[in-house]
Amino acid sequence: MSFHYQITLNSPQHRRPILLDLTLPVVGQSLPLVILVHGFKGFKDWGAFPSLANYFSEAGFAFAKFNFSHNGTTPAQPSDFVDLEAFGNNNFELELDDLGIVLDKLLNFQLFKVSFVCLIGHSRGGGVALLKAAEDPRVQAVCTWASIADIRMNFDRQDVVEVWKKQGVVYVPNARTNQQMPLYFQLYENTMQNWARFDLEALLPKIKVPILAFHGTEDKAVPLSDAYKIKAAQKNVLLEVIEGADHTFGVKHPLQAEGWPPHFTELANKTLQFFAQLSGSTSRA
Repeated sequence: MSFHYQITLNSPQHRRPILLDLTLPVVGQSLPLVILVHGFKGFKDWGAFPSLANYFSEAGFAFAKFNFSHNGTTPAQPSDFVDLEAFGNNNFELELDDLGIVLDKLLNFQLFKVSFVCLIGHSRGGGVALLKAAEDPRVQAVCTWASIADIRMNFDRQDVVEVWKKQGVVYVPNARTNQQMPLYFQLYENTMQNWARFDLEALLPKIKVPILAFHGTEDKAVPLSDAYKIKAAQKNVLLEVIEGADHTFGVKHPLQAEGWPPHFTELANKTLQFFAQLSGSTSRA
């Protein structure tokens, strides 16, 4: 049996809500905490994420997942991109600040005490998790799933940047929903203005906490070479390459069956084992 809580956090400076789910195995005890950081065009209830919360809770962890304030969803529709204006105005500063607000809340949550803080980041969320570990000493371990190694995308292509600046917006397709998702030029401007905070290559060597990075050989969204770049920048990264795995490790949204596909099962098991060993958890891991 697990205890489930849904909390709406207000971001005073960003003026958009952060919807947070927390799953606890018990109330009133000290527990290691795992926070899931979703990726680009992602959300907290994507695919296997709800069942992952139960999986970690059954193993003795508190598990939190949340929607970034500007990921395009709303508290009323947390799994649909109904606020494309917010999506277009998202940036890495907002996401790092959102994650900080989530940490603030959970580390002062009255129903349990946090004994160890772990982050899981998928895709772009992996980059955000690593950046947060570089700047926030409260983070004690990170596991990345198909993480990006550089947040700039096509920022180095001057022709792309010039068109983007002139038009004020570019659109990226969402193959699942058939939506054209806007990215306003503020993303480029904010990234360049805050580059010292976002430069993963420079910041990775400074991260002192354990990092386990997973990547699939058949990832078409983020190339396997990104995983090797992360490893090259931070020699202490443990790299696990999963043969044949795609960007989502076999999971689709909505989840196609009750059980997990083999690649995701391997991913979840090894992530749990990694965090359990570090946190001293006496879970089934």
